[in-house]
Amino acid sequence: VVAVPGDEEGLDPAAVEAAVVRERPKLLYTVPTFQNPTGRTLSAVRRRAVAEVAARRGLWVVEDDPYGELRFEGEPVPWIAAFAQDAGAADRTALISSYSKIMAPGLRLGLLRAPAPLLRACNVAKQAADLHTPTVNQLAAARYLADNDLDAHLARVRGAYRERRDALIAGLPDALPAGSRWNRPQGGMFVWAALPAGWNATEALREVV
Repeated sequence: VVAVPGDEEGLDPAAVEAAVVRERPKLLYTVPTFQNPTGRTLSAVRRRAVAEVAARRGLWVVEDDPYGELRFEGEPVPWIAAFAQDAGAADRTALISSYSKIMAPGLRLGLLRAPAPLLRACNVAKQAADLHTPTVNQLAAARYLADNDLDAHLARVRGAYRERRDALIAGLPDALPAGSRWNRPQGGMFVWAALPAGWNATEALREVV
């Protein structure tokens, strides 16, 4: 596993390309929207640049989007896979997500959108690993989607997470030392805080625990 540098705007496409040239990796795995643990979201400009790197360098991109539906501010940003269509990399992008973040935490049920050859290969690999995801889980999700309004549920969930983000950010000035910094994500479950110089987060964690 090779880490790729980023900044407040997320993954650095130039660093991605440099790593591809240097390391010749099999694929890039990224969580571009409300990333865990930073809460950062990759801009549309950078997503397009990543798709262009994939096309230029023959790189596979696995785009993990479990939090994208949890946006409660701002406008949605298209998937990297959407830009890959124009960049000529549609045949080497895979989009994955999970119902556990948008429907119910205990529902460990995912989804995969990918080119047909990859879907077939993943199906075989899944069967070899554990045959299939539990049937009861799949039936429960299917029944919920058939009988309920997922969009209405998401509206309630977004409201709850917005309140939690606001409460957390409101409490940080009193909880953290002077000079600390933190972001204000437009969705998701994560806020990233940085302590001022002279503070050691690892040592502080021991005191908190």
